[in-house]
Amino acid sequence: MNRNHFLKVKFLALLTLLIAYSCQQNEQKIPIRTVENHQNQQDFSFAIISDLNGGERPGIFEKAVEIINRLNPELTLSVGDLIDGGIKDSTEIQNQWKTFNNRLNELQSPFYYVGGNHDLSNIQMVQSWNNLYGPTYYHFVYKEVLFLMLNSEDFSEERFEEIFQARDYAIKILSGEEEGKFEETEYYTMPERSFGSISENQQTYFENVLEDYQDVRWTFLFMHKPLWKNTKNDRFNSILDQMSGRNYSVFSGHEHSFSHQWINDKSFTVLATTGGSQNGQDPNAFDHITWISMKEKPEVSHILLSGVMNEQGNLD
Repeated sequence: MNRNHFLKVKFLALLTLLIAYSCQQNEQKIPIRTVENHQNQQDFSFAIISDLNGGERPGIFEKAVEIINRLNPELTLSVGDLIDGGIKDSTEIQNQWKTFNNRLNELQSPFYYVGGNHDLSNIQMVQSWNNLYGPTYYHFVYKEVLFLMLNSEDFSEERFEEIFQARDYAIKILSGEEEGKFEETEYYTMPERSFGSISENQQTYFENVLEDYQDVRWTFLFMHKPLWKNTKNDRFNSILDQMSGRNYSVFSGHEHSFSHQWINDKSFTVLATTGGSQNGQDPNAFDHITWISMKEKPEVSHILLSGVMNEQGNLD
């Protein structure tokens, strides 16, 4: 090796060391605390909205959509009462869903529908739902998490009509069209009013789903009415019995008042509202969205719409 070639090799080696040292120095100048496995590829976040209807207050749902878009979840889910409902005219039913879906167009994440008593008030509304969206109960799997989307308004056609007529009369009393007390109406005493019900077909469907998906890392149950509060609901209790031994969480709406309880070490939550009517004397009546960060287990946060500020520092 001649002297010039030797000096060239030595210079290149020195230059390489200087570049490596410079890069190392630049990396060391960044003040950061690193965390191993900060985010698993299976981690994700999703949002939940609760009751819009039952006396919707304008602007609340739109505010929720804006906030959800800023938070940018991978999914958004609901627990029902998306339209006012309570009608049989197919054209009007279609118009109400068209209005809701036009408002929903502002949402920038996939949206999963759940039907409430306002959405599925009678057999005609069930048929409209079937035509627009498909089944009134279903399931899906996302990143090894199983979502069970139940229909708490799953009655026979005959029972649907009985409930509809009783409800219609009770509403007339509340509005002053008829004399009487709401608490003394037939509708008030119906267990379906508070707890809903599911059919044998729905029970079988979800039992088969649970059998097919035994190795998921978590299971979520979504419904409108809190089916678990009816201790005589053997069909729903059978589903819960089959879930013994797996990780799961349950969410509902309907009561327009937030509550949470642990049952057999499992989380059962009744969400408040995202625009629905409220009892001003109830401290648990508020508008919120629920945010779930799904990691090894779900981390749940309830975000009050009244306390979220935009970029300018203004309350939304």
